[in-house]
Amino acid sequence: MQKERLQAEYPLYCFVMASSKKESKKKAVRILSSRVVFRGPLFQITSDVVKEPSGVTARRDILRHPGSVVIMAVQSGPSATKRGVKSRKSEPHVLLEWQYRYAANQFLWEVPAGRIDEGEEELPAAKRELLEETGYTAKKWKRVLFYYPSPGFMDETMAVYLATGLTAGPAQPEEDESIAHRFFPLSRVTSMILRGTIRDGKTIGAALWLEKALEAKILTHSGLSL
Repeated sequence: MQKERLQAEYPLYCFVMASSKKESKKKAVRILSSRVVFRGPLFQITSDVVKEPSGVTARRDILRHPGSVVIMAVQSGPSATKRGVKSRKSEPHVLLEWQYRYAANQFLWEVPAGRIDEGEEELPAAKRELLEETGYTAKKWKRVLFYYPSPGFMDETMAVYLATGLTAGPAQPEEDESIAHRFFPLSRVTSMILRGTIRDGKTIGAALWLEKALEAKILTHSGLSL
């Protein structure tokens, strides 16, 4: 009786693994039908009926996006003050933007980012977005992260670039952009994340990557310097 109760409360799940190389080959999804239900200047939405590699047949409504670039622009600066006492040590400072996001209905702190234009490669797009939104240019660029922000219903990818050797200049924002920007010590950025002040996913991921990369000395081993 006790055993049956435990099994009911904590069910066991069994996963059957492929028993041969032939069975373990990756199966492709089969698109049974597809139609565009919305087309806008930035993205389109398709309604697809597909048979997935698992054997499931389902309708999937997908937001189709050309992909975005995220720029983590970093320069060295004094460490954050503690109780009004300035530190003689230095730490990376991350460039953040402050702008209103209608979808979130609030102002958000974010790293610079933007859509990859048609026919444009990732790195030129990253350089263009940094210049347009902040006026900064960078001598060194390194692609450090690549991920899907919301793969449940969207095929957008985000490529995160670390930009160093910064030079300030005039920003060139688009007509519908109103962006302020400033540098924050990395320790303050991570503190803002933990307190919930920073709520933007790409900024959270990029900043926490940088913190862990510095701890693990990944940047030093890769020949990168801040």
